Amino acid sequence: MSDGILTSPELRDVSTNGSPIYTLFDVETVDELTADHILRLAAGVLGAVRIRNFAPLQDCADVMASLETCELGAYDEALIYPRIAKLGPAAYDFYSAYGLDKTYWEHAEQSRATRSTLLRGGDPMDVAVERLQRAWGGELIPATSGGRPMFSGMIREITKGAKIHFDEIVREFPGAMDAPPASFLTFNWYLSMPSSGGETVVHRHRWQPSDEQYRDGYGYVDASVEGLPSVTVAPETGDAILFDSRNFHAVLPVDGEGRRVSLSFFLGVTGRGPLALWS
Repeated sequence: MSDGILTSPELRDVSTNGSPIYTLFDVETVDELTADHILRLAAGVLGAVRIRNFAPLQDCADVMASLETCELGAYDEALIYPRIAKLGPAAYDFYSAYGLDKTYWEHAEQSRATRSTLLRGGDPMDVAVERLQRAWGGELIPATSGGRPMFSGMIREITKGAKIHFDEIVREFPGAMDAPPASFLTFNWYLSMPSSGGETVVHRHRWQPSDEQYRDGYGYVDASVEGLPSVTVAPETGDAILFDSRNFHAVLPVDGEGRRVSLSFFLGVTGRGPLALWS
């Protein structure tokens, strides 16, 4: 059992004769993220990467202290329940047949202004981008919609968990992004983690039409991934994780002391070129 990995079922698949098959779906816990990790996630031969001490604990504590002065919004609770508090707009909330509506851009501007002072007068998003850019060895640029840079870098608090779901903007919101990348990764930097609970579970499964029989509101019931390889990642405060957001994934409820708060966004991978960012 590796550090921070509750399950790492490399050998859960079996062939017709009962022999184990290596699934190429594991978690790597590292001290430094590299471009190779990002490319392997995008290629589907790695389940998740946990980066230990992505940022100093003092940075996390300072952002959390600043958040005490902010009133967080939430996803539309008629669609996403239990409640997930957040700072910043998600494309999910503002998509229509005509793309992202005008209130998305207003909310994006307000949220950037609020977030820009949370880290001792600076923006914690700048820290995340700089470190990811260094790992990638190239640019990180905003994804665009209608020629305008999309918002990235939501701060979210998930207390009661999140259902099994997937995130794939091309499939869910066609036309929302000007130049959709080929692969999509989720990045989470944990500003606070509870003493227990709040783990992220990633399943080696991408959406297919037959999954709709398991639909439960915005997500899916456990039967949708029954018997499939999965990994569970238990980051600590200051850590970050990356995984392919097209894979079904979920967040377990917090059952210990402390809050589960992260800075989160998507990374679009197109090869060796720039990584695109959005939320």
